[in-house]
Order: sequence, then C-alpha cells, then structure tokens
Amino acid sequence: MASEKRTKTIRTDTLARVEGEGAMRVRIEAGRVTEVALDIYEPPRFFEAFLRGRDFAEAIDITSRICGICPVAYQMSAVTAMESLCGVEVGGQLRALRRLLYCGEWIESHALHVFMLHAPDFLGYAGAVEMAKDHPAIVADALKLKKAGNQVMRVVGGREVHPINLRVGGLHRAPRKAELATLVEGLERAREIALGAVTLTGGLDFPDYVQNFEMVALAQPGEYPIDRGRIVSNSGLDIPAAEYMDHFVESHVERSHALHSHRTDGSTYVVGPLARFATSFEELTPLAREAAAGVGLRPPERNPFRSIVVRAVELVGAVDEALELIAAYEEPDAPAVEVTPRAGVGHGVSEAPRGLLYHRYEIDDEGTILDAVIVPPTSQNQTAIEADLRGVVERSLELTDAELSVRCEQTIRNYDPCISCATHFLKLDIDRA
Repeated sequence: MASEKRTKTIRTDTLARVEGEGAMRVRIEAGRVTEVALDIYEPPRFFEAFLRGRDFAEAIDITSRICGICPVAYQMSAVTAMESLCGVEVGGQLRALRRLLYCGEWIESHALHVFMLHAPDFLGYAGAVEMAKDHPAIVADALKLKKAGNQVMRVVGGREVHPINLRVGGLHRAPRKAELATLVEGLERAREIALGAVTLTGGLDFPDYVQNFEMVALAQPGEYPIDRGRIVSNSGLDIPAAEYMDHFVESHVERSHALHSHRTDGSTYVVGPLARFATSFEELTPLAREAAAGVGLRPPERNPFRSIVVRAVELVGAVDEALELIAAYEEPDAPAVEVTPRAGVGHGVSEAPRGLLYHRYEIDDEGTILDAVIVPPTSQNQTAIEADLRGVVERSLELTDAELSVRCEQTIRNYDPCISCATHFLKLDIDRA
C-alpha cells in the first residue's frame, strides 16, 4: 500500500538508439500515470522554409538531406508531387528502377532498426556493440543485410547515402542490365538472412500490450505499398494524396519542436509497418507471407512491440521483390521524360520504412517553389507513442525503476522515431518523492 502512495518521475534526458535528440518524462502518482511527455528538443531545421524560392527540380536533392537513413523516401514523395502537379506519370522500367531503389532503402533501414536499434532491447543489451560480444553472428548478418541494401542504392541511385540519380521525370541515368546483375548474389544471401530474422524476432518475448488506434497506410492493388498509392485505413478511409490535409492536421506542442498529427476529428492514428501489414498483407510476396505464417503473425497485429517481427517480414518482401525487379529489368530507351513546370499545387506520398510520408508543393509557371509542406512519419506517430507510453507504464507498475525505464525506451523504439539522423548516449535520472 505504501508503494502505491509514492510519487516518482522517470526521466530520460537523451534517448538512445533513436535518430536524433529527444527526451522522455513519465510521472506516477499514487499508482496512477499523471504525465507522459516525449520532448523533441533538437532545434528545428526549417527545410520547408528554405525550399521556398528554389527551383521545383531542386526539391528532390534538398529534401533527401532531411534523413541520411531514408533519403529515398523524401526524394520519392517530392518527385511524385512535382510530377503530379505537372501532369506527368513515370511508368514502365523507369518506375521499376525507382521502386528497386526504394527497396534498397527499405532493406538497409529495416536491417538497421531490427538488429541495431531494437533487438538489443529484447535480448537485454545496452546496444549493438554490447550485443555483438555474445551474438557476433547476429550483428554480422545485420551488416550483410545493410550492405546489400546500400549496394542497391549505390548502383541505382548513384551513391549509398543521399542518392543523386533521381530527377523529375525519371532518372539521370538508367543502369545497364549487367550492373544490376552484380547485385543478385548479395541479395540472395540477404534473403536467407531476412528469413532467419523473421524466425529470430518471432521467438522473442513480447510485453502483453495491445493498441486500438486507426492504422493508416498507402495501398496499391497488386503490390505492397512503397512508392505510391491511395491513403487508406483499417477504418474505411480511402482518399487520394491530394485530400490528405482534409483528413489530417498537425498541431504544435509547446514542449517539443516536432509537430503532433491527428485526424481532423481529434482521434489518434498510427503509420508504419503495423499499418501496412494490416491493410496490404495480401500484397506481400508469397515468400514474405509464408515467413509471417511460420511465426504465427497475421493481420491485424496490434501489439506495437511485435512491430520488429513485421519489419523482418517486410525485409523478406523487399529483398524478394528487389530480385524480381532485377530479373525482369530491360534497359529503357531513355532515362527520363521531359517535364515542363506549370503553376499549381502537387501532392506526393510514399511509404518510408517508418510510415507514410506526405509532401505538398505550390509552384509558379517558372517552376519556383512558393510553398512546401512536409509531414514525416515521426510527427504522425508522436501522439500514439505518448499514448503507448502511458498504457505500457500503467500495465508495468510492478517493474523496478530501472526495468520500467528500459520498457519506456523500448516502447519508443517500437516506432524507430526519426528525430533526425544521429544517435546519442543515454542519460537517465529517476526522482522519487
């Protein structure tokens, strides 16, 4: 009874194994959670502001600098927004090359998250370096997976980080068939590692927690959502990208430099692997669906801690599809189609590994950007992360302070929040009243 009357505050001043600088605060009074806050204190970067006045073709390379792990996501949302605005649709082998490039990003990003950021939580290690001492094979496989994804980005995108080959209308250069053939051996090894990752993650011990938020993702008949699609949800939402801002709104929270998103009716929603898995499971490659079934994973999966398994399944799908795209590739006659700018507003969406990424641009007849809006997955998941923290803590009050702190950080890393592109050392302080 005495413990129920205690007041304690769990503070993590700098979150570890997330990309960027953020902090967490949870306050418990008399056995009840009274405050939950995920503070993003990293200074704002003003990408939307300094896009104004730039040429519409520059948005692709500028926005890629928002994230060093998922630059293709920003490039793809930007380029599709500009092309839709100008009345151009890129298809055929050019679109296939773009999707292959995006698969490369999914592979390297999911490998990083599954093995380096998230697995240490489940296996009881402070980080991947500590984990490597006891599980060198797991870390070695992670590096092989990431290398396979990076090689795809290098061959198709021109380099591994911030690719330079995408342009409005297509690509600057289409790779030769022989160049893509050099990727096959590494991807075949990566596919086996990815299958093993599903088995590994499927056997982890997961906290008992279920969320019931609306799940929002892209959907495209005949393919798993990566580079395009309509915005759908498990609650019946089905809209084009142009209607995004009619259904979703961002709001500023004073303690954070990151905006929080919610539905226009005020309700909370989530984006990311769980949402894609729930709405497009049947579009996964047969091998990926078989891998999911092998560990008892079926849609909809509502335990955010099991998102690590869904990411592993998506790894299988991304590697499998990359091999299919390479096998079917035929060199196009030209690497791009001409695009003439025209005044208007364009909308672009794609599925970053972390979830739905929305871009909106307004340009004039000369192609000058007049306005830009970019809504990343992390801001869309912020409200859900805080709600999960509250729910998880309420169900875990029997844990020690140290265990509860770890559980809270693990809850945040379910989403792999991309605060920016850095990882910082954890400083933890627990105050008791």
